[in-house]
Amino acid sequence: MMARIQPFVLPVATFVLALALSIVPLGDRVAPFRPDWVPLVLIYWAVARPGHIGLLAAFAMGLALDMLTGSLLGRHALALLPIVYLSLRLHLRIRVALVWQVTVTVVLMLVLYRFLLFWIDGVGQRGIPGPITWAPLLSSALLWPMVMIALGRFGRDDMKAA
Repeated sequence: MMARIQPFVLPVATFVLALALSIVPLGDRVAPFRPDWVPLVLIYWAVARPGHIGLLAAFAMGLALDMLTGSLLGRHALALLPIVYLSLRLHLRIRVALVWQVTVTVVLMLVLYRFLLFWIDGVGQRGIPGPITWAPLLSSALLWPMVMIALGRFGRDDMKAA
């Protein structure tokens, strides 16, 4: 019984941490650069353990993020689904790539994530934010190698930096 529960303990703990980091109050100057913690963690676990983490986890994390941030319900859930789907489809290629190649791939996935959030805001006739909405891409790109190395120590050995 414990063998079935154990593979999910670390991913769930990191999901909770990612949600907590997504709502931690930051200063006015730093807040626009808040990294996309939930997509980063979901991408990592979808690549590291594709049999355990899937689209249901992405949808649940998106709904949780929507509820915690007070955004339109389903907004993040809809934007996270293609990101995790791409991670699951490309996980074998991502595992053997160099760190800079994985970082470029993750940044492109985050661009898609941000574009989907932008599109959902436009369709929902909500106020469309300015160019600062793309600021988290910079901080997420810089943090990805650290997230990959930190979680690689606990998760999957072949995801470590090459």
